[in-house]
Amino acid sequence: MYPIPYGGAEPVLLQIGDIALTGTHVLLPYGRYPLHGATWTIQDSTQITEGIPTVAIVLTIIFVWFCLLGLLFLLMKERRYLGFVTISVTGPGYHHTAQFPPGPQSSAWAAHAVAQARGITAMAY
Repeated sequence: MYPIPYGGAEPVLLQIGDIALTGTHVLLPYGRYPLHGATWTIQDSTQITEGIPTVAIVLTIIFVWFCLLGLLFLLMKERRYLGFVTISVTGPGYHHTAQFPPGPQSSAWAAHAVAQARGITAMAY
């Protein structure tokens, strides 16, 4: 199926990255496609690592000579988020993926956005 030229008559109901939804169409960077029959998927490949930050090690080395309280800096923890959250839409003649950086709230936000997109898709005619 070929993309339909976008005239801009319908309001955008939901924007997910570079994917926009109207009441009847999916607007992608490379065209406008019918929303009916679209399938939405989400993949969360976030990895959370926790470790001692570099600044804590440096402060421990500096302050251990002045007082033994400098060892308390080793109790500092740093949480790092690696990976990404992917939202994909597939329909007749198109497939598009948008990736988002990981974070403490990104998985919940992406799940909510996909739930809204599925609701709009279910209402499409």
